[in-house]
Amino acid sequence: MIEVTLLNQCIITDYLNIFTKIGVFIMTISKKDIEKIAHLARINISQGETAKLEKKLDGIMTLIDKMQSINTDNIQPMSHALDISQPLRKDEVTESDVREKILPLAPETEKSLFIVPQVIE
Repeated sequence: MIEVTLLNQCIITDYLNIFTKIGVFIMTISKKDIEKIAHLARINISQGETAKLEKKLDGIMTLIDKMQSINTDNIQPMSHALDISQPLRKDEVTESDVREKILPLAPETEKSLFIVPQVIE
């Protein structure tokens, strides 16, 4: 599934670059395009998967076309879709120091530290 996502991103990026340069924003993708990119990416995609991927990519391209047609000249950039702020809490200690209770439970300790087996040689 990760390969297909990467394939989607590559196709969309390539098509956006091509169509932006020539000033055309009607984007389509064919089965031949998908098969070619899958071959170049060394991804095995069945005919059924190709048809499903074509439908999904066509939907993505249609959505991009719709978004590009929207006039955003007088729209201020936002960091979030809703005009809200994250409520912050005071930076206070909420738990007591439990080191003295936990250290005796460990199989091996040294100077208030837990000794664990070496995992990287």
